[in-house]
Amino acid sequence: MEHIVRILDIHPVTHNVKQFIIEKPDDFTFTPGQATELSINQDEWADKRSPFTFTNFTDDHFLQFTIKIYTDHAGVTNHLGELKVCDELILREPWGTIGYKGPGYFIAGGAGITPFLAILRQLNRDGALADNKLFFSNKTDQDIILADELKSMLGENALFTITDQKDSEHDQRRIDAEFLKAEVKDLSKHFYVCGPDAMVQEITGILTDLGANADAVVFER
Repeated sequence: MEHIVRILDIHPVTHNVKQFIIEKPDDFTFTPGQATELSINQDEWADKRSPFTFTNFTDDHFLQFTIKIYTDHAGVTNHLGELKVCDELILREPWGTIGYKGPGYFIAGGAGITPFLAILRQLNRDGALADNKLFFSNKTDQDIILADELKSMLGENALFTITDQKDSEHDQRRIDAEFLKAEVKDLSKHFYVCGPDAMVQEITGILTDLGANADAVVFER
């Protein structure tokens, strides 16, 4: 089913990430971690679908998306970055395989944090965040999406790694086998992995090699 919905608000999150607040259709439901396909409701864009994750609470009266805007080519996110309040989007039904299975390690690269935002926010609201840890890799400090909120929720259990900025205040290791051997204390926990395809493939392979249960490694399939 498709829904035509209006943009209610837009505001910047980082230098290249924007948060979109849109209308929520009656009886529309999703679970934290799920995504949908959005299109821009304009003649030349209506058939161009792109997946985006819901980042708000499920009981909010609106829907929220936290979207990285890619301006290096004339694609959907570039055009999304040009839209204004009251412009229309085409919203479709939710889908996705990233869902919370139990305490564990959230491993994100760049915009791969977005499926985890609704999950972590809900766990925080429920007082159930304590046994979870976040490893979040970005190129520079300014690329970290919602750094203050993540630190506020997770405290020392939020570990930011920066790969392309020598003067970063954060850890500068890559999330690789050496990093995971050093930082993962309990391989029996769940692992939630999201980011560029190559990163997800590499990390899931490393975790399996280290002895993590393959069924406990959760990623978008």
